[in-house]
Amino acid sequence: MDLFFIFVKKILKIMEGRKHLYILILAVLSFCPSFLPAMSERNLRILSELDQTISQKAVWQGERETRIRMLKNRLHKTMDPGRKYLLCDSLFIEYLHYQADSSLHYLNEKAACLAADPALGSKAGILINRSEVLGVMGMYFEALQELHNVNVQELEEPVLAYYYGVCKRIEGWMADYTPEAEGKKKYLDRTDLYRDSVLKMMDSEIDQTIMKAERLILHHQADSAVRLLTGCLEKSPAKQQKIYVYYTLSDAYDALGDVENRIYWLAQTAILDLKTAVREYAALQRLARLLYEQGDLERAYRYLNCSMEDAVACNARLRFLEVTEFYPIIDRAYVAKENRERLMMHRMLLLVSVLAVMLIVLLSWLWIWMRKLSAMRKELYTANRELQVVNDQLEQTGKIKEVYIVRYLERCVSYLEKLEHYRRLLEKLAMASKIDELFKMIRSEQFLRDERKKFYGEFDKSFLDLFPNFVEDFNLLLVEDGRIYPKPHELLNTELRIFALIRLGVTDTTQIAHFLGYSLATVYSYRSKMRNRAKGDKDHFEQDVMKL
Repeated sequence: MDLFFIFVKKILKIMEGRKHLYILILAVLSFCPSFLPAMSERNLRILSELDQTISQKAVWQGERETRIRMLKNRLHKTMDPGRKYLLCDSLFIEYLHYQADSSLHYLNEKAACLAADPALGSKAGILINRSEVLGVMGMYFEALQELHNVNVQELEEPVLAYYYGVCKRIEGWMADYTPEAEGKKKYLDRTDLYRDSVLKMMDSEIDQTIMKAERLILHHQADSAVRLLTGCLEKSPAKQQKIYVYYTLSDAYDALGDVENRIYWLAQTAILDLKTAVREYAALQRLARLLYEQGDLERAYRYLNCSMEDAVACNARLRFLEVTEFYPIIDRAYVAKENRERLMMHRMLLLVSVLAVMLIVLLSWLWIWMRKLSAMRKELYTANRELQVVNDQLEQTGKIKEVYIVRYLERCVSYLEKLEHYRRLLEKLAMASKIDELFKMIRSEQFLRDERKKFYGEFDKSFLDLFPNFVEDFNLLLVEDGRIYPKPHELLNTELRIFALIRLGVTDTTQIAHFLGYSLATVYSYRSKMRNRAKGDKDHFEQDVMKL
């Protein structure tokens, strides 16, 4: 039998590894819509609390282990037989529903103390203890054999109540263990008889209420049992009593077909079972079955694994058999669910892959268009800048035209007036027969020199009105020792005037020579001399002048 449990523990370790995989899969699929039946808010809260309690199971069991270590330390240090007997009894109780093999060991130690000193207790108590622990271990025939060895007539009332209680529990376990209906009814009837015996000897009102509620459920009066147990909870029962009240309430609601309330009270029972660090319990595996029927396969699987681990650790064969009877069903369902979820994951991965490819294509397309758009923006910006330059040039050209047209018209009118005045003067001389003076004025160039000088002055003034910084900007294009400046009484000199015409767009040498009254050679000479003085590229000197 020990080899059997070693084999089971190895299976549990393998299953534990699979459990992590299942949990990972479920964590991924938790983002998918849930198809579980709706559950009340109260049950969701209590199941969440149970999940938290299971995750802290090691903490509660650690507290029990601490108590056990303290008792063992005291046992090892004491030499007093009476004290040793009591400590063995305490260890028997601590281990009873936690690790049945160890409980049996300390019961044997207790029996050895009693054999050494019969005054410490009764042999019947040892037999009942052994029957109880054998019942926990699932050895019902051996447990009943121990009870048959008890002389009931010699038992005092407290021990007799304990005896009937153990008999009731063993008969109940045998009823749970028996699949055949007639045999189950026989054990249930015996359980009911022992319940009557226990009721007669009980002092605690709460314990009596629990027993009465069990009887009411057995006799199909679950409504009355619920009322009794609900009232019992208002009397602040002890923790162990509360466990029995909760579990019996779950049985009552089971008889009534109330699934929601049954889930709630089974969860309450399981929480207290785990917090009291017992490993031999029935509530959690029954809750697992119920949740499986409700479609909560993930919780059912975890609860069933927890129950199996504790049943194996406690060596509670009945609980282990209850779990293994149901485990293949839930395991197949879990594997089927895992396969469905894996298929769903593959489909999701395929869908995500397709979407990722589409996204990459879309991003690539957007990137290409963003680059095109960026290039188009740059081109548009350059075009805008060029357009702005052209607009500025047009504006300046318009201003030049406006200024020079006005000056041209004024100059034309002035020339007409001067010509009229000159004609009249010549006419007077002719009429006065002053022939010598007439020829003298006709042959004189002073009039033309004066007019040309006035024309240059007006041109210089008009040009500098348009380009007030021309002289400074023009000299910046020349090397330092080649710069030219007009004389104090001048606005522009000949060189500046030639390049002022070039700035206005008059680049033809013939036109410049005609406009200024110079020879072509003079204009060529000035232009060549200025190019040689250029600071930058001499070939682009005049283009740079036109940009001033």
